[in-house]
Amino acid sequence: MPVSINAIDPISRSAFAAEVTGIDLREPVSAADVAAIEAGMARYAVLVFRDQPVDDEQQATFSRHFGPLEEATGDLRPAAERRIAMTLNDISNLDQDGRVMARDDRRRLFGLGNMLWHSDSSFKAAPARYSLLSARVIPGSGGNTEFADMRAAYDTLDDETRAVVADLVCEHSQIHSRGALGFTEFTEEELRQCAPVKQRLVRRHPVSGRKSLFLSAHIGAIDGMPVPEARMLIRDLTEHATQRDFVYAHVWRQHDLVMWDNRATMHRARRYDPSQVRDMRRTTVSDEVSTLEQVA
Repeated sequence: MPVSINAIDPISRSAFAAEVTGIDLREPVSAADVAAIEAGMARYAVLVFRDQPVDDEQQATFSRHFGPLEEATGDLRPAAERRIAMTLNDISNLDQDGRVMARDDRRRLFGLGNMLWHSDSSFKAAPARYSLLSARVIPGSGGNTEFADMRAAYDTLDDETRAVVADLVCEHSQIHSRGALGFTEFTEEELRQCAPVKQRLVRRHPVSGRKSLFLSAHIGAIDGMPVPEARMLIRDLTEHATQRDFVYAHVWRQHDLVMWDNRATMHRARRYDPSQVRDMRRTTVSDEVSTLEQVA
């Protein structure tokens, strides 16, 4: 059965977010299927695979078809406190023994930053290309993930704003995004790990050719601009980019796998009952080079 990719909302969002059928991610994937998925990503930016009860190795194997995987270094979980391999990000509220974290657990509080609009690994010199998130256990309600189309956000800027943002370079750091939530207690090693990196604010997709805004809650400064002015501009752009017309809200079912292109989207998790288990695992395909090395 060939892979089929169809828009989830063909009326309101015909070119953003689609569902993929005709594939079992637990089985070997053909070169033709990989090519079809990459074409779907370039067009829709978010792809939903339903009923995919993959294990960690199957998820990693599928993900590697699209490039090298990042190691999970952005969640402040030391190796000794991890319950899964470093090839997967533990996007859960569980400790290393599989128990729900206490509400004031430092790791849980740091993880609340995922509820801010962001792009994965924008705080790394080589940011993320694709992210693939697998729903292993979901809470009874809440915990949705929202995606914003940053191509549409750029397309609808007025000419004056496009001229302002065209060549801007921003500093991204988890220190800034977590500080916005009042999480400010970092060790010296964590401060070194979270040192700011620079990324272009406007980027061009290498496949589709479309321009997009590279926004994230991790942005704390813009080169050559006073910090208050820079943060006000980023706030205004984020409000524009996350208006409802540009957003797809994914309501999770168990064993969904959602794949998205960080070069064309922002996303955020939504609230849920913290006493209920939410076990999500993410593989992340690196974009390999900084946006500063890419032609805007």
